[in-house]
Amino acid sequence: MGTVQAKEAPRNPIDMSGIKNRRSENTPKVDGKRNAPSKSQPSYPASKFKTVRARVDKVNIEGLGRTKDDIIIESIQPLFSAGDFIEVLKQAHEIRERLVSLGCFNNVRIYIDTSSGKTATPDGLEVTFHVSEMRRLTGAINTLFGSNNEGSVALSMRLPNLMGRGERIQAECSYGNRRTSNYNFGFVKPLRGRANAFFTTSVFQHFTEQPASGYKEIDRGLLFDLAFTSAPLVRHNLQWETTWRDLSVLNRTTAFEIREMSGPSLKGSLRHILSVDRRDQPIFPRSGTLWRITTEYAGIGGNVNFLKNEAQFQANIPLSNDVVFQATLHGGLLKSIGNTKPPSLCDHFFLGGPLSLRGFESRGVGPQAGRNALGASTYWAGGLHLYSPLPFIRPGGFGDLFRAHLFLNAGNIGNFEFTDDYNHNLEVLGQNMRLAYGLGIAMKLGDIARVELNYCLPHLHQRTDAINKGLQFGIGFDFL
Repeated sequence: MGTVQAKEAPRNPIDMSGIKNRRSENTPKVDGKRNAPSKSQPSYPASKFKTVRARVDKVNIEGLGRTKDDIIIESIQPLFSAGDFIEVLKQAHEIRERLVSLGCFNNVRIYIDTSSGKTATPDGLEVTFHVSEMRRLTGAINTLFGSNNEGSVALSMRLPNLMGRGERIQAECSYGNRRTSNYNFGFVKPLRGRANAFFTTSVFQHFTEQPASGYKEIDRGLLFDLAFTSAPLVRHNLQWETTWRDLSVLNRTTAFEIREMSGPSLKGSLRHILSVDRRDQPIFPRSGTLWRITTEYAGIGGNVNFLKNEAQFQANIPLSNDVVFQATLHGGLLKSIGNTKPPSLCDHFFLGGPLSLRGFESRGVGPQAGRNALGASTYWAGGLHLYSPLPFIRPGGFGDLFRAHLFLNAGNIGNFEFTDDYNHNLEVLGQNMRLAYGLGIAMKLGDIARVELNYCLPHLHQRTDAINKGLQFGIGFDFL
């Protein structure tokens, strides 16, 4: 076992110019011309470092103030089990990610040097984590993008690292360009252990209008969420939610069927979200897959009782250095349980729009009442995509934010009746299938959202569908 030393933040900045043989895991990319290896300096493949024996003799933590030592010591324990240099680098990077996720620090830098002193071993290393703690009060104004092709402005305030172990209180409010508003007040507590677990409790109020369905909705509720990892890149969310929901008529043209389903309802539900994200990046991934399965049971209190399952899959295959083929598939099933009040209109699935089924208006596919979308209990949607850099633009810099996009998507939605005959079920799901194709341009907004401008050609559609032939604009983070 090595030694752990925690130090308070120095009054003067640390001067790294005099420290030799130290490399930072968090430094920005170096300039290629300035730091390119010369002909007299041989380069070594990374595989050779696997044969370099190394062990960690000492770990220094510099910059600690109000953060407690025990949570830091527990986080860095795996570093002492490393047996070679590559393993030291890997463990140091994982520990840095863990420290950042605690919500205690603005930045964490890593320095690795050979061990020195009386206790040094021949293969020993000394690892230093330099941390910068967050202020006691932080705030931000951000632009957010929702799943319904809506943008909003959000104001947030946080009290981070309240008791020295990553606890924080946060308050958020946002206003969307479609009269949507959200208020959320929560408390987050990191849990000790190697599962990278977090417990969150929050009180919320959401208001939204759905012109395509002719109703407006206000939700007030309480949410408890336990998030943890069971394996690398395998994330779980266990949630209990109780929500008072009030649906009301949006305008005079709202269909009678929507008016019948309006009114208050109380939902108490358990929800499990399983996410396995093996993509190399969330926006414009070049390789990897994404699985997300959501299961919700409503009936723990309240007057709504149903079982709702939804699954998403995405696979990315690089065809060349610049061209990526992507396949996506989404599906959902909603089933009422017992003789209680059936699922509310806001629990139904909806299909159509630039984020779900291109070539159709938002909620423009499926059962309709007049001009209002009713949604349904079952849906599926799939897509084939081809992404490539824009022609005549050199890669690198601003050009990397854009991709040319060629797509083919299909889907169906309805209140289907299934039997034990799988062939019959597949036939039911394929009846009245919608199909659209097109091409366009996609642009990345940071690492959380993207913008699409596509020219869409609906090929298969029904008489009651609201199609969008021609240009269609979409903005969000979760596209089909």
